Amino acid sequence: MNKILQFIAFALAGVGTVCLTGCKSVSKSDSGSKATVSAVPFGKTADGTPVEIYTLRNHNGMEARIMTYGGIVESLQVPDRNGNLGDVVLGYDNLAGYLTNSPYFGALIGRYANRIAKGRFTLDGREYTLPINNAPNCLHGGDQGFFARVWQVDKADVGPHGPRLELSYLSTNGEEGFPGNLKVHATYTVTEDNALRVKFKATTDQDTVCNLTHHSYFNLRGSGDVLGYLAYINADKFTPVDSTLIPTGELRPVAGTPFDFLKPTAIGARINGDDPQLKFANGYDDNWVLNPASEEPGLAARVEDPVSGRVLTVYTTAPGIQFYTGNFLNGTIEGKGGR
Repeated sequence: MNKILQFIAFALAGVGTVCLTGCKSVSKSDSGSKATVSAVPFGKTADGTPVEIYTLRNHNGMEARIMTYGGIVESLQVPDRNGNLGDVVLGYDNLAGYLTNSPYFGALIGRYANRIAKGRFTLDGREYTLPINNAPNCLHGGDQGFFARVWQVDKADVGPHGPRLELSYLSTNGEEGFPGNLKVHATYTVTEDNALRVKFKATTDQDTVCNLTHHSYFNLRGSGDVLGYLAYINADKFTPVDSTLIPTGELRPVAGTPFDFLKPTAIGARINGDDPQLKFANGYDDNWVLNPASEEPGLAARVEDPVSGRVLTVYTTAPGIQFYTGNFLNGTIEGKGGR
């Protein structure tokens, strides 16, 4: 388990903020500030579509590099307790890795994050069939979900809260089997208090399903496993799953289970416990029911690395948060810097 549990992924929908403490130029900055936005080419997709990568940097030097392909956060440089910057997200050094073998590293996910049972759903009396890409289910929007699309850049500037990048994508009626034309906007902002803010907005011309998220794998130390990190999740209940990781419909109290993170607990403390839920996914890969849901982003989770001193906090308006411990990484992928 130690070798594969190297990265954490938090999934959130709605309005989300992740706070971390301790070329062709489109640069623009506020008067007297050092906050900047810039862009350079980052290769082409298999069909020749150009991909760019945008760098958002705040006054403190915190920096996010975000691709137009999949809206992927390729790197996220944040300070440790001594002010030293380090990259805390998993990914590749070039576009080729994302095109050929990427388990959704850093991507925007849609139309529907997580799994739809057996790739089917019924809406307004009609059944829709989706690709089965995680047998026997449909995962993260199908074979060519939002993670595999080149997004349009609508805005790249320094706004009132910091450097920002607004992306949009039109998912046409029938794409990957989903009904309706769905126009999605995703805005990234690197704020001056070292937060990466992700805001989603979507509109449709007919009834459809939509569940959007961001899918970075975080390693606050930049290397090694995460088993000693202290995690807090603001949830009294979670949604148990079956052996194919589909929710059963039950809302189960976390009390007395390995899923109780209401007090900060080491991620590795109970991850090998004799619990069917842990065995289904070979670790944590579950949805916690946040309490309470809020119209304003509320605290959903907090993770601290005692070694680097970096602390990650997640705020969201969504009712649930997915906590995933990288269980399906098997050590065969070579990422940034040969890791």
